[in-house]
Amino acid sequence: MRTSTSRLTLELDQLRESSNYRSFPSGGGGDTIDLTSNDYLGLALRDDLRDEFIAQYHSGKFPALTSSASRLLASCQLEYREFESLLAEIYGRKALVFNSGYHANTGIIQAIADKRTMVIADRLVHASIIDGIRLSGARFTRFPHNDFDRLERAIEAVPDDADRILIIVESVYSMDGDRADIDRLIDIRRANERVMLYVDEAHGVGVEGPAGLGLVAASKAPAEVDIVIGTLGKALASSGAFALTDDTVKQYLVNKARSLIFSTALPPACVAWSRFLFGKMMGMDAERATLRRHAERIADAIAAATGCRGVVSHIQPLVIGNAAATLQRSAELLREGVKVLPIRTPTVPPGSERLRFSLSASLTDADITRACSCIEGKRS
Repeated sequence: MRTSTSRLTLELDQLRESSNYRSFPSGGGGDTIDLTSNDYLGLALRDDLRDEFIAQYHSGKFPALTSSASRLLASCQLEYREFESLLAEIYGRKALVFNSGYHANTGIIQAIADKRTMVIADRLVHASIIDGIRLSGARFTRFPHNDFDRLERAIEAVPDDADRILIIVESVYSMDGDRADIDRLIDIRRANERVMLYVDEAHGVGVEGPAGLGLVAASKAPAEVDIVIGTLGKALASSGAFALTDDTVKQYLVNKARSLIFSTALPPACVAWSRFLFGKMMGMDAERATLRRHAERIADAIAAATGCRGVVSHIQPLVIGNAAATLQRSAELLREGVKVLPIRTPTVPPGSERLRFSLSASLTDADITRACSCIEGKRS
């Protein structure tokens, strides 16, 4: 064995021994109920929407399938401008499209935070946020999940030489499905002029708030959330992400966000698809109601199996607390025809390993009944 890779082999062996080794999952059978996807509204399976989108271009030129350059160099800009204009009209904020939620979080935080910034983030924010903070070189601390009293004490302890305090939360948390109190956060921002508020709505846009516009849009003062991130690869069944902010911050990001400047931009066809679906998504209250009904039933089943009822959400965790046992339970459910994958360290802290049930409006009532029976151990 080459010494240059021996340490990698050792670490892989350690991951296997701790039941934390990862590999790409195989697909389930034809009748397997998929509870792993983030396709919350079921749009990814809608052939009618795909056909309607393509039909728009029967008499004209279909958008390019590649941008072939960074956004700052690409010649095909129309689709980006049209989508960003639509978002600006809907939200009343400036919008900027990124290649993914990961690109958005790493690029934006790296750009706006520096050594004079104190970042205070919820303990459970996504890995892309943590990576952005590390890239920025900013001072950094975390507060216990959704504990805003502790957040306020952390703000009080920030040294006077910090010229900006960046508070970062998610609106809907990806591993627990619970929600942040955006109105309380707005009050905290109002109390200190150094505070900027950053909310990642990756799992909120499409599902939460008026017309699926997210929890920030449902808050008492959306414009007082300085930066909002929405993703397009989950409820919107596309690819990419967007940031909502004011004109100054947008122009600063165009000049400073390295993930935007130094990455080939999304294909214009993909951006056009996102714009098409965003307009459709706003009218999908029936799908959101179906998703809510499914969530209530799955929450009931998890409560029956564990004796503990969590929040009703399109993301439902079944905490097992041990990596090996979580793998085993996932395999058992797959044999029963329910695909739900194990979530282990480092995605969640040790001792909170879980199955993550990710729901979709495309699931039928019969699918949910079957899944609930398996969760409660009523099938063999």
